[in-house]
Amino acid sequence: MSDKFGEFSEQTPKSSPKLPSSNLTLEKAIEMGEYNPTFLSTFPEWSSCSKYIQWNYIRQGIKNRRSFLLRNWAETNNVLDFSLKPKMQQVLDNIDKQQQFLNKEEERLRFEYLK
Repeated sequence: MSDKFGEFSEQTPKSSPKLPSSNLTLEKAIEMGEYNPTFLSTFPEWSSCSKYIQWNYIRQGIKNRRSFLLRNWAETNNVLDFSLKPKMQQVLDNIDKQQQFLNKEEERLRFEYLK
């Protein structure tokens, strides 16, 4: 189907997309902001790491997640005509809640891993 919008027209994909988890590695998951030890333990190399190395992976995941949340907050806050889009405040509030939860999770995990 061809139309004046070209690349934005609906098209049926020629092949089914690969599942993201099939190529996901421990390092990639952490890079993407994953920090949950339960999820990270699904990677075989997790169990071969010392508790210290696991904590450093968790800490890096938290740092990456915090960076993503901050970037999301800034992008949302800088939306043009923010005053005309009241639902955007709800998005900011949700990002704030996620940041608060992340802070609590970091404290909990710090205590758990640095006993």
